[in-house]
Amino acid sequence: MPTQPSRRETTHERIVEVAARALRRNGYAGVGVADVMKQAGLTHGGFYAHFPSRDALLAEALAHAGRDGAALMGRRISQRQARGQSALRALVESYLSDTHLREVEGGCVVAALGSEMHRQTPELQASSAERVRGLIALVQQTLPAQGTPEQAMVIASTLVGTLQLARTLGANAQGRALLAAARSALLAQYDPA
Repeated sequence: MPTQPSRRETTHERIVEVAARALRRNGYAGVGVADVMKQAGLTHGGFYAHFPSRDALLAEALAHAGRDGAALMGRRISQRQARGQSALRALVESYLSDTHLREVEGGCVVAALGSEMHRQTPELQASSAERVRGLIALVQQTLPAQGTPEQAMVIASTLVGTLQLARTLGANAQGRALLAAARSALLAQYDPA
């Protein structure tokens, strides 16, 4: 029988979840320890019982957001594959969807933070690079057997860049048109049906 998490572990996880949402919503600079603790229903003073530093919290929140985003994308891909789509088509259509355009807090952490990742501390840069490698690996898994690592990198960067630009335009006709154009171009090149 699995053991129940301790109260400390449950509290720690709650802090990380709050920080992960705040990280995607507000960026690295927009995540304050006091705000995270308050949103988690805790006092600021309890923070250091869980994390040695703000960067340690951000690194853990980034990893958590990456796992959550990958799991969500995996479920969406599986649902689309169950309806007969190829894995790559399912990924492209899920990633460049109207839903993903709107869901910054629950979406891809690489798209939410991409332009900020290189400005962070070495610890956060390493964690950020891991998230990018994870996205590229996910794309690589969806490619047919003849797909190359270079193709996975191009597709991943196109997905992230398109989503970032579409979010800048907004969840409106312009943003959706940008998503549609990129979907069509990627699928025409890599998964013509």
